Amino acid sequence: MKYSVLTIIATSVILLTSCQSESSPETSNVTDSSAKANTTTSSATTPVDVSKIKVADAKTILARKQVPILCYHQVRNWKPTDGKVGKDYIVEIQNFKDQMKMLADSGYHTILPDQLYAYLNTGAALPSKPIMLTFDDTDLDQFTIVNPTLKKLGYKAVYFIMTVSIGRKGKFVDYMSSDQIKQLSDEGNIIGSHTYDHKNFKKYAGKDWEEQLDKPTKRLEEITGKKMTEFAYPFGLWNAEGIPELKKRGFRMAFQLSTKRDERDPLFTIRRIIASGYWSPKTLSNSIKNSF
Repeated sequence: MKYSVLTIIATSVILLTSCQSESSPETSNVTDSSAKANTTTSSATTPVDVSKIKVADAKTILARKQVPILCYHQVRNWKPTDGKVGKDYIVEIQNFKDQMKMLADSGYHTILPDQLYAYLNTGAALPSKPIMLTFDDTDLDQFTIVNPTLKKLGYKAVYFIMTVSIGRKGKFVDYMSSDQIKQLSDEGNIIGSHTYDHKNFKKYAGKDWEEQLDKPTKRLEEITGKKMTEFAYPFGLWNAEGIPELKKRGFRMAFQLSTKRDERDPLFTIRRIIASGYWSPKTLSNSIKNSF
C-alpha cells in the first residue's frame, strides 16, 4: 500500500485532471457586496463557537448559496520538464500573487471551516464576498511562497496534508516538515486530513480505513495539538458508502472537487474548483462567478 511519493504525484495529476474535466457546477451565487477588501484587512476569520451547532437537514444545507472554494496544489515557476497536464496544477509564483491581489482588490474575504460549518447549518452571517482557499498535498512551496503571500493580505487558508510526504525531499517536489505544519496551524490556518498516501477513497476496504484515516489523523493531531475535523478526498473522488466511516471518526465536513453534491450528505461533498496554472487572474475571477 505504501507508494513512492513520485508515484503518488504522477497518479494524482492524471486522476485530478479527469475530476476537473467532469465539472458540472451547481448554479447558485453567493451574494455580492459593494464593500471592497483592502490589502491588510481583507480576511474575516473571527473565531466561531461551533460546539453547540446542530446539523441541519440536507435540504436546508443544499438551499444555501454556495461559498466559492479554491483548490491549489503547487505554486512555483514552470520547468521545461513540466508536461501540459502537470502545468494545470502548478500556478507560477507571480501569477499566484496576482490572483490573490485580484481577490483582495475585488473585495473577497477568506473564511475558515468553522465559519462555513456555522453558515451551512444555521445560516450564520458571513463576511461580504466570502471565499475559502485550500491547498492540497503538503508541498513545501505552500509554506515558503503561499503563506507569506497570504499573510500580507490578511488571508487565512486550509491545508490538506498527505502524511506520507511530511518532511520528505523529492526529485521534483519538496514537502513541509512537521514544524512547518504546526506553524501554519499556530498562525490561525486550518490543517485538514488528506490521507496517508493519496489512495483513491472509493477503493477503501479492510485495513485502508486505519492506514488512510486513523493513523494520518492521529499524526496530524499530535503535530498540531488540535482535532482533525476536515477531510479532502484524494483526486476529489468519493462514494456515499464511505461517508459513514468519516462520520464515525469525528469528521464534520469533507471536500470533493466539482461534481454535484450528495443530496443526503452535502456536508461531506462540499464542492471546490481547481485553480488552474493556465488561468490569469481575470480567468480565475470569471471561473469563480461561473462555478458558484
